[in-house]
Amino acid sequence: MLIGLVGKPSCGKSTFFKAATLADVLIAPYPFATIKPNHGIGYVRVECIDKHFNVQCMPRTGYCINHVRFVPVELMDVAGLIEGASEGKGLGNQFLDDLRQADLFIHIVDISGTTDYEGKELPQGGHDPLKDVRMLEHELDLWYLGILKKVWKTLTRTLAQTKENFAKAIAKQFSGLGVKEEHVKQIIIKLNYNPEKALEWTDEQLMNFSHHLRHLTKPMIIAANKIDKKDSQTNIERLKKEFPEIYSVPCSADSELSLRQASKAGMIEYIPGDKDFKIHEDKVNEKQKQALELIRKNVLSVYGSTGVQDVLDKAVFDFLKYIAIFPAGAKLSDSKGNILPDCFLMPPGTTAIDFAFKLHSDIGNGFIGAVDARTKQKVGRDHVLKNRDGIEILTR
Repeated sequence: MLIGLVGKPSCGKSTFFKAATLADVLIAPYPFATIKPNHGIGYVRVECIDKHFNVQCMPRTGYCINHVRFVPVELMDVAGLIEGASEGKGLGNQFLDDLRQADLFIHIVDISGTTDYEGKELPQGGHDPLKDVRMLEHELDLWYLGILKKVWKTLTRTLAQTKENFAKAIAKQFSGLGVKEEHVKQIIIKLNYNPEKALEWTDEQLMNFSHHLRHLTKPMIIAANKIDKKDSQTNIERLKKEFPEIYSVPCSADSELSLRQASKAGMIEYIPGDKDFKIHEDKVNEKQKQALELIRKNVLSVYGSTGVQDVLDKAVFDFLKYIAIFPAGAKLSDSKGNILPDCFLMPPGTTAIDFAFKLHSDIGNGFIGAVDARTKQKVGRDHVLKNRDGIEILTR
């Protein structure tokens, strides 16, 4: 999967990206500091199954701390979007093209209102962050609408004459965005639109269709960033009230970046997503300690976390519905003796045979059964796997 970070310039996208990946990217207080998209690896939290078996896992990818497994996911930070992006304003064309392959968007919003439409600093605040949400929603809808309108008249006339499958034709037009026939059918049913009379659809219907298709195929979560600043709490409440259909998470990317960097330097003990941390008094000076305590007081004690890890976990497990599966043979180790070295994120509905082919085509072709590592029960090829299953694949 690929998760895209979107938002206007200077909303904190690159800070969020760096906090999640610890990648070396430019963070600057001016618009369009990000030009080319940054790709990096973030991680989602999974309760490791090593505790169940009373062993210590040895991850080959990601890492594990105190039985909390961090499994890699790909993140992409793209150039900031401004009003008119769907018409090519700013870096709009590049921005939208970069996002085609993303499975989900995390919209980073400066919830404090201290940057204007174009990302310029407003020291005294005063910008309404809800306008940023409306703007980005509208630009993404116009993106889909533009793709649809390019071929709409020709397409609908052809379909009216040939009686071809409407859903199939629309899915083909949006194939580069991951749209499938079932998506189109679902929207038609939801809106009660008649595909046989598509030529008569109004501009309002086309926009409505584009909006719902985009929401279904490119789901979005809002990371309400900069929660440690003035007016943030009030704006979060307003955000939830006006956009109840969009899930939002209070977030402080700057605080998360500071905590992860301090942890990497050995100054604190901190597991991403936790509600607190432990300071190593002998590794910090007084100024550093005061800065860390401010994060604890203004962010962790108020919101329960910095929100960065929460956003990633919600995106993968609650919205994309992925599940974490551990290959777990009889000895729980690979040929080199590494215990539970792997954990794979799999789409919903994954079966035992799907997982076998994920491991290797030869394993899939030689599949004769699978065993649930916890229950020792043998399961068949069509057995649907659950989150945190440990599975041994039996082959010829």
